[in-house]
Amino acid sequence: MAFRALILGAAAGGGLPQWNCGCENCTLARAGEIPRQTQSSLAVTGNGTDWAILNASPDIRQQMADAAPLHPTGLRSLPLHSVLVTNGDIDHVAGLLTLREMQPFTLFATPVIQAVLKSNPIFDALHRDVVSRSSIALGVPFELAPGLMAELFPVPGKVPLYLEGERVETGEIGENTVGVALSGGGRRVCYIPGCAMLNDDLRTRLAGADLVLFDGTLWRDDEMVRAGLGAKTGKRMGHMSMSGEDGSIAAFRDIDVRHKVFVHMNNTNPVLRPGSAERAEAQSGGWTIGQDGMEIVL
Repeated sequence: MAFRALILGAAAGGGLPQWNCGCENCTLARAGEIPRQTQSSLAVTGNGTDWAILNASPDIRQQMADAAPLHPTGLRSLPLHSVLVTNGDIDHVAGLLTLREMQPFTLFATPVIQAVLKSNPIFDALHRDVVSRSSIALGVPFELAPGLMAELFPVPGKVPLYLEGERVETGEIGENTVGVALSGGGRRVCYIPGCAMLNDDLRTRLAGADLVLFDGTLWRDDEMVRAGLGAKTGKRMGHMSMSGEDGSIAAFRDIDVRHKVFVHMNNTNPVLRPGSAERAEAQSGGWTIGQDGMEIVL
């Protein structure tokens, strides 16, 4: 069987348009002049029948309604086998509350993120007799779904915004921010929706991958500052930019990856506008700009 990935949501937190934003992209999206995008989530399968969702977006209800492969096959039968969250960010865990309808699946996360979820009683809405929680150590292969193996690996990042203290480490290596290495159908795929920098360990891991879905939050590091929409740079938020000599497009130039797809794009990112010079530059560098509903079959 072929490996299949379905982008449920290609945008970063807030989506496109973001509810309280009047930037150029959001205005165009409201007018129907550029495609709307929901918040970051990916569905994957190794056998075409059993699916796993990577990151439970706040938009998960609509995303699953729009994704035919995830539709119920009976009164309470669903192709959903598991959900895995790569960090504790609100745009990656809030959708878990939508999945509280006594539907069995396994919730995978690192021990640190499982502890974050356990500490907030609202997530007890996922009844433990129905939804099993599995803590996954870094570097240990496990079955994410039938026909699909996975391994979590550390990615430079930071703690979720709601856990930040006075000092914030934006290049922290550990269990708070992880990538997912997937193997199924004879293919090797890496999913990294959040990354503060591309270090040597990541370069080695990504080399030779059939597909990498990578953090595309901002086009330039000071994008939101220039737009008058915030005081934080991409680096401060734990995301490397696409452009520039220290950006992801440049960083991937000497890494052998068959397919490269940007996901988790902020509503301000100009690559979300078809026809923009920035989008053309990213595409000329060998990148595909992810969008809601895009399916990749390997």
